[in-house]
Amino acid sequence: MQHTQQSTRHFTTELAVIGSGIAGFAASIFALNRGISTAQVGNTGAVAYTTGYLDLLGQPDGVPHTMTDPWQALQTLRTSSPQHPLSRIAATDIQQAFAEFTAFLTEFGLTYTSPGKQNIMALSPIGTLKPTLCVPLTMAAGPQALADKAACVIVDIHGLKGFSGTEMVANLRTQWPALSTRRISFPDMERGEVYPEVMARALQVPATRARLAELLKGVAGHATVMGLPAILGMHDPDQVHAELERLTGLTIFEIPTMPPAVAGLRLRELFEQALPQRGATLIPQQKVTALTLAADAATLELSDSYGAIRIHAQAVILATGRFLSGGLDAHPDGITEHLLNLPVTQPSSRAEWYRERYTDPRGHPIHRAGIEVDHRFRPLRKDTSIFHERLFAVGSILAHHDWIRSRSGAGIAIATAYQAVVGAQRFIKKPE
Repeated sequence: MQHTQQSTRHFTTELAVIGSGIAGFAASIFALNRGISTAQVGNTGAVAYTTGYLDLLGQPDGVPHTMTDPWQALQTLRTSSPQHPLSRIAATDIQQAFAEFTAFLTEFGLTYTSPGKQNIMALSPIGTLKPTLCVPLTMAAGPQALADKAACVIVDIHGLKGFSGTEMVANLRTQWPALSTRRISFPDMERGEVYPEVMARALQVPATRARLAELLKGVAGHATVMGLPAILGMHDPDQVHAELERLTGLTIFEIPTMPPAVAGLRLRELFEQALPQRGATLIPQQKVTALTLAADAATLELSDSYGAIRIHAQAVILATGRFLSGGLDAHPDGITEHLLNLPVTQPSSRAEWYRERYTDPRGHPIHRAGIEVDHRFRPLRKDTSIFHERLFAVGSILAHHDWIRSRSGAGIAIATAYQAVVGAQRFIKKPE
């Protein structure tokens, strides 16, 4: 990549990724793994609002219950929803995408379980169960303890809002009779409200870990397994987790807290540190103000506190998300894509965005709004022609899915990013 001395800083790269959610970071990972020079830019994205779980597919359209086999769920989805983004991708490619993504996280100190043949029934912050494909190592013992009906204590913390051991025990009592709860005060934070991120950063200090371990041993009772809110360090959580297990003699697991949560913040900070180490140009917390697509290159315009920036790329991946991340805008007269004004598939009128009942089992049509793409995930015009051969789109901005209801948010992000990078790789003419 090149950097000039002009007032406008210029970067030249093979691939530009717009967006800093799971889809955008996944696209950068897959591109770097294939030797594609990459620049990534975008606002914070919704990573901090994730649980840290990596879902593939838990409940396909038209199925009234959760499916334990995500690969069988994919086959069901291909029949019930052939336009769904996951229906367009081969299962072998999805497996490769998850394996590659989790291997990257593990390489940089955040170990994940490998994608298996069954969904893991992981614990939510309120004690319900969520089907997911991969979980952080720090959380893996929880689903196993539930399956084993092991004697377990859920520890919550004075002053921590949005996490209640009592609520978890009440919601899981029939499935987990040997579950109980105790409350402690976090070292040096005995008064007032406490925050997961502050506690996680405090546990980077060995002395704080030792003091917490003593408190945990004091409330363990006869249990050999203990669940904690996700606070076990912001960086190198595997090491913090292992040390607490060694100091207490207990099997310990984390449970995500309400967002913004440590599990999501860990991912964001890992990406922001690891990608530049692998050679990416990362321009975080900035929004692309203009994107020009020409026959020979794409040009991105943005600026930061040091002035204007211009990025020249051979291909662009749009991973800007839906409403929360700003990829789509909702107006009284309809939904628009803000950067290129790409056509958005949506209900015919605002009156049809929502159904009469909030809890309607079919979900709400607005949650399936998004842009149309071809088999290589290139956005389409209204006449179904390709908008531009250099442009690809991935993640939640795509049409024909309700990722929340189907428990497929990370799956859509990771799998479509993989597919788009493969398409861009062919376009850039890098060997596969």
